[in-house]
Amino acid sequence: MPISDSSEWRGWLDRIAGADTVLERLADPADPLARAEVHRLLFAALATGYQTAFADPDHPDFVPSVSSILNTVGVNPDFIYGAARIDGKGQYRLSGTRGDGVFVFLDLVAGGLGPMEDLGPSVGMIDLDTCTLGPDGAFDILLGGERPDGHDGDWFPLDPRAITIGLRHAYYDWGAGRDLRIAIERVDRPVGSAPIPVAEINRRLDRLAAFVERYATFALSYGQQQREQGFVNTLAYDDWAGRGGVAGQHYYQGIFRLARGEAMILETPLPDQVRYWNVQLNDPLWNTIDWINHQSSLNAAQARLDSDGRFRAVIALDDPGIPNWLDPAGRSEGSLMLRWTGASSRPEPVLKIVPAADIRSHLPPDTPFVTPQQRDETIRVRRRGAQWRRRW
Repeated sequence: MPISDSSEWRGWLDRIAGADTVLERLADPADPLARAEVHRLLFAALATGYQTAFADPDHPDFVPSVSSILNTVGVNPDFIYGAARIDGKGQYRLSGTRGDGVFVFLDLVAGGLGPMEDLGPSVGMIDLDTCTLGPDGAFDILLGGERPDGHDGDWFPLDPRAITIGLRHAYYDWGAGRDLRIAIERVDRPVGSAPIPVAEINRRLDRLAAFVERYATFALSYGQQQREQGFVNTLAYDDWAGRGGVAGQHYYQGIFRLARGEAMILETPLPDQVRYWNVQLNDPLWNTIDWINHQSSLNAAQARLDSDGRFRAVIALDDPGIPNWLDPAGRSEGSLMLRWTGASSRPEPVLKIVPAADIRSHLPPDTPFVTPQQRDETIRVRRRGAQWRRRW
């Protein structure tokens, strides 16, 4: 016999079980594979939600709630993510070494994607390259409160609405060079904690149980809205401001849908100046297609530009034997996203459906051939580099 009342436990299980109403958001709710993948997404939502459900603004830590395993909501293969819960009225210290990545962004947000927050706007952004860095990339930054007397180091005010710091550090050459090292600590209160009261544990578990449906709805709404708006084999512009995107990034996104024997060519010029760019494929549930075992994404270091300076890539079910193949891992439908970060302009990519057998006639004649052996080695290099990175 249970020693105590188990109504809370049954209530949480019932709430999680009710999350399968999101199946109605599928293009075909009767598709058994799609249904199974939604159920998998619900478990992933529970896993990613737990990582921040008990985050404490008095004892913050950057938690990687998305990764190569929890590859939900369009996680970028080139980014390592983290989220720390803060109190906008508090004071914090950030310290560590920058590493060799393309950039390190800290987005101060009046909200978040975790179970304890609602979506909210960015209320500040820190680009680590604008801060004081030592010879080895060391940094020591104070956030919030008043600038301490005599402090000549980096200090940033905190908007009192801020409750989350979203961390992104980007890498072109996976596994090469040094990763970011970062620590966050609250400095206006002593270190120390007490057991979490029962009522607070229950409140957070209530939010976590509800988060499963909320997170899955957020994920499935992405494709649902694009279908309803007709963005199939065409792209729409977005900046994702206040919804998890990085301030100053330009996104192009849409659904790719291939009939038997078809392929898609993506073509775009590049901005005159751009700090970072990539293109990636996601499945219909907005999970990033397995980028470790498939070339489902390309960035500026991985991609080959054509002799006219333009970027062309091909989405095809079978390997077309070209460098810029975007492999959908057996899926004839999914979503496509391209982003420009720190760009002088935002060129709009053009999509074209062509017969898969005629791909090369639509590409520059000097497009190299990639043999199966070369492709296998490319994927092996990709696999090693992805695993050498700090992912969680």
